[in-house]
Amino acid sequence: MPDATDVEWRPLAGRLHAEITGDDTDRRIVFLHGFTQTLQSWRPIADEFARRGYQCVLFDLPGHGESGTVRADLRRTADMIAPLGGKATYVGYSLGGRVCLHVALMYPHLVRSLVLIGANPGIDDDDERARRRDADHDLADHLREVGVEAFLHEWTTQPLFGGLALSTDDLADRARNTDDGLATSLTLAGTGAQGSLWPRLRELNMPVLAMAGADDAKFVAIAEQIATAVPRGRSLLVPEAAHAAHLQQPQAVVDAIAGMLPPPAA
Repeated sequence: MPDATDVEWRPLAGRLHAEITGDDTDRRIVFLHGFTQTLQSWRPIADEFARRGYQCVLFDLPGHGESGTVRADLRRTADMIAPLGGKATYVGYSLGGRVCLHVALMYPHLVRSLVLIGANPGIDDDDERARRRDADHDLADHLREVGVEAFLHEWTTQPLFGGLALSTDDLADRARNTDDGLATSLTLAGTGAQGSLWPRLRELNMPVLAMAGADDAKFVAIAEQIATAVPRGRSLLVPEAAHAAHLQQPQAVVDAIAGMLPPPAA
């Protein structure tokens, strides 16, 4: 995607580090990143929408980037996002998608439409969720032991990401995160710590697009289940992409998000 040197971002004051560009509040998009990322991961896509006349808001989630010292579970994170994000289309990847689901359920009047990429509404089975919670705590301990650089290599080379090739800038940006910030994010906001939202998905009356990389079998199934569970849902698979579809196929993700938005000003 082209370098958007013409897009100017400004800080948005609040509990979490946030940046905003554009002035048209009727066409606002809020982007929330995944685990180990920062708001920079969404900037190329947000820049594209900014050039089209949309107002865009980017957040560093708790434990990440400039919000690295903030500690919060998913519900508290949603409480911090909502007043700054305001009324908008909310777009979230993985961890960010789970935050978006909490915003949509806790503050439905603020969510015009919802785009989820590789997002899991939770684990229904209590025993399975407890095992995942224990695994997340073990992973957090491992992260603190090996450090951020080694952990990032281990994390991003998982089969889940389908051979994702990170740029030097992307790796450097993720490396700004601290071991304690990321570890705390795992224990407070990981899938194991999250209560299941599956029974509440029918409450979501806004349009919902559940996306997954076509090569991400687990989340393909989850996306299809989400689309069936919500009243106005549909699923979309991104070809030649695994879990981080917005990094592997950004233009396809732009096109999909655009279909959920009001048209730009003439």
